[in-house]
Amino acid sequence: MRGFGYLVKEGFKNVWSNRIMSIASVGVLISCLILTGAAFLLSLNVQAVVDSVGQSNETTVYLKDDVSNLEAVYIGKDIKKVSNIVSAEFYSKEDAFKQYKKELGDELFERIQEDKNPLPDAYIVVMEDLSQYDETVAQIKKIDGIDRVSNRSDIARRLTEISNLINLISFWVVLALMIISLFIIANTIRATMYSRRYEISIMKSVGATNAFVRMPFLVEGMVIGLASAIIATGGIALLYEGVMAAVHQLVPFTAIPLQNVILYVAATFVVAGVLIGFFGSFISIRKYLRKEGNEILGW
Repeated sequence: MRGFGYLVKEGFKNVWSNRIMSIASVGVLISCLILTGAAFLLSLNVQAVVDSVGQSNETTVYLKDDVSNLEAVYIGKDIKKVSNIVSAEFYSKEDAFKQYKKELGDELFERIQEDKNPLPDAYIVVMEDLSQYDETVAQIKKIDGIDRVSNRSDIARRLTEISNLINLISFWVVLALMIISLFIIANTIRATMYSRRYEISIMKSVGATNAFVRMPFLVEGMVIGLASAIIATGGIALLYEGVMAAVHQLVPFTAIPLQNVILYVAATFVVAGVLIGFFGSFISIRKYLRKEGNEILGW
């Protein structure tokens, strides 16, 4: 246990002893984390916009002419029981008549008496998931008293396609940035290993085990990753607030509040930073652990 504590302490000391390379590694990882976080937050906000458009996309459910007011109330309750329905608001034929009369003018309606209103009662429904549009409409049509449902399947399909495309692009962007981060950190730490090959050679020459040699470097990589994550979290918070404030001045857009996602972003940064630092160090030192003593120096 005492030996483990010594190796961990050495790892922290190595960060300071090789501060130039450590700063370089931290800088690279901060850049990659901020780019990854920006891609993630952009995806969340675009997805929120798509969802809001989807929720504002109302579908009209028309009732049969012979449905009484009491029956219309029970039909509304049945519509609300459908799992994908967010809301169902009753829209009476009288309200529809007044609305059409207001929009089209009195001249078209002068021969139509309101008590002979040909328009049907209806419900204005909002669906939670437009990808389930067809299945939801099929369930609504099974309810007694329903005449027809306005067909907006094309809009639902397009919004679903946009949502899926955004998710796919975001996934590949984040994955690519994580791979780039790992590659750059591995190469940065590899340069650190090369500058310290004499130290590694001496440790191997006196019989140090691979685990003993590896541990300080792994700790060093994780410390670099943790420091990068903390700084990147502050950086992405400042960047997000600034960019969203600028966008809000140009476009009437309500961004996702930073406090709703910052803890998730911070936790992701910490996990990603520590893992990248760990595996970057692990990959970089393997080359030297395969050799013995003078072989590391090429003698």
